[in-house]
Amino acid sequence: MNTHLNLSQLGWRTFFQQQVTLDELETTLIARVIAYHRDHFIAQAENGCHKVQHHSTQSPLTVGDWLLLKQHEQHWLYYRLLERLTVLSRKGAGSKLTEQLIAANIDTLFIVSSHNKDFNLSRFERYLALAHQSGCTPVVVLTKRDQCEKPEQHLAPLAELDRHLIVLSVNALDNLSIEQLRPWCSSGQTVAFVGSSGVGKSSLVNGLSELPVATTAGIREDDSKGRHTTTHRALHVLEGGALLLDTPGVRELQLADCQHGVELAFSEISELTEQCRFADCYHQQEPSCKVQQALQQGRLLPPARAWL
Repeated sequence: MNTHLNLSQLGWRTFFQQQVTLDELETTLIARVIAYHRDHFIAQAENGCHKVQHHSTQSPLTVGDWLLLKQHEQHWLYYRLLERLTVLSRKGAGSKLTEQLIAANIDTLFIVSSHNKDFNLSRFERYLALAHQSGCTPVVVLTKRDQCEKPEQHLAPLAELDRHLIVLSVNALDNLSIEQLRPWCSSGQTVAFVGSSGVGKSSLVNGLSELPVATTAGIREDDSKGRHTTTHRALHVLEGGALLLDTPGVRELQLADCQHGVELAFSEISELTEQCRFADCYHQQEPSCKVQQALQQGRLLPPARAWL
C-alpha cells in the first residue's frame, strides 16, 4: 500500500466529513483500515500507517472502515468508528446466525464468474442481493471469454435476471480486455471482487495493478474449478488510483439480512407482488396473482431459485 496518500485518495468524502466535529478535527487523526490481522488492524492516515489494537468491547471493525485515532505518548489509539456508507457482510460459517463483516465503504462490487461450469444463476442472485443490501453498485464480470465458443449464451439470462445489471465479458489474461473495468476504478473509488475460487479474480486484480498484488493458480480440468489463492483481506492501490479490497472467495454465502437486498435486486417482481389481490399471496395458486400472470404471459422468467 502506498503510504503517501491524502484523504481523498483514500476514499474520503463529504459523508464522512460531516460526522467529525471541529474539536475532533483538531485532536484526532483520521485514518482508514487497510488490513486485518488476527490480533490487530492496520490503519492508514495522511502521515502514514499505524497499528491499531482492538478490543472485543469496542465496535467491530473491518477493512475499509474510517476511524478517528487519538495520540497517546508515541502511539495512536482507536478512538471512534465513523458511520459506514456501505457495509458488506454475510452470515458466519456454520449454523449460528452471527453476522460476519467482510468490508466497509465499498463503492463497486465486481461479481466475478466465468464462461464455464462455474456459471450459476442462483449464485448470481445471492451476490446481487448481497450487493444491494450493502449499498454497493454491482457489476458482473464474466471471465474466460476466450475459452467459450458462445459467450453470449450467458448474457441473456443475466439480462433477464435484472434488466439494469451491468455485465462485462472479458479475458482476464488480456490487459486490453480488462480495460472495460476502468470506469469504476478511478482515484478514490473503492472496489471489491467476489466470486468462486479460480474464476480469475487474482488475474483481474493483477491486470488492473501496476505491480502484481495477488497470486494465481491453475484450473482443475475435471470440474472447471480453481485452487484458492487469496488468503487475507487488505486494500491495495490500483493503477489509476482506485482502492481494491483483495478478499478470499466468499464461501457458504448466505445473507445476514436479505429482505431489502432481495427487493432491490428483483424490483420487477416486488412491484408485481404489490398488485396481487391478497396481501399475503404466496404467488402459487391464488386468484389474481400478478406474478403468476406475468410468468404465464412470458413477461417474467421463472427465478433460478425459489426466493419468493
